[in-house]
Amino acid sequence: MNPKQLETLKQHLSQAADDELLSRFNQVDVEIKTDGSIVTEADHAMQQRVQTELAELFPQYGLLGEEMSKSEQMEHIESADAGLWVLDPLDGTSNFAVGIPYFAVSLALIVNQQVQLGIVYDPVRREFFHAIAGQGAWLNGQTLGQRRPLTPLGKGIGLVDYKRLTPALVQRLVSDPPYSSQRSFGSVALDFCWIAAGRGHVYLHGRHNLWDYAAGIMILNEAGGYSVTLEGDRNPPPGLEPRSTAAALDETLFDDWCQWLEIDVK
Repeated sequence: MNPKQLETLKQHLSQAADDELLSRFNQVDVEIKTDGSIVTEADHAMQQRVQTELAELFPQYGLLGEEMSKSEQMEHIESADAGLWVLDPLDGTSNFAVGIPYFAVSLALIVNQQVQLGIVYDPVRREFFHAIAGQGAWLNGQTLGQRRPLTPLGKGIGLVDYKRLTPALVQRLVSDPPYSSQRSFGSVALDFCWIAAGRGHVYLHGRHNLWDYAAGIMILNEAGGYSVTLEGDRNPPPGLEPRSTAAALDETLFDDWCQWLEIDVK
């Protein structure tokens, strides 16, 4: 993708987010999906808008969206080698529905089992995070990874989602936390980007889906950060099976975090 195409894509995503998300912010009815998560009219409208525009801009690639059926997602992931967009039209739906201004659009391009482009757009703050494989990561045109936290783990901030971790690990984190304080903001894609931007020290999530993490992890890694599953896999191939992630921008923080979590990094 050349710079002109990327700029056009950014413009389409930001305009779609203004029209389909911000216009409905905290003004939508909520539905409960079969997996217990929530969905709103904004999720569907944003996915349809982006899917239509991507088909016009990049007809050579298919699209896998969060709001598709499982059978549709399986059909698309099986043809991902030829190029596949992975879209979360509204990451942070629970926040969005009640008026918490922490949500984003997440879009990744996967070719041959590798994420080649990652975009996360926060329409509230007008923050555009993106990364290109092997070339780096940026926030509104400024290089990410230069603001590297020097704070030791014991004085740091952990962005941790407790509800998808094992009870034993949650008990350890609550009774003997390795960091100074903890946050759980509610948008996986933005959490990764905030770690990449130095707005937190370590990250932990026990179970998230491809559309949640594909763009965000790529942005963090291209910013020079580090990530691993709780099973110790540094670079699992993208797929529909949910995965866990422990991460940090700084290598020393990452090593200390993995040691505390007892992760045997492969």
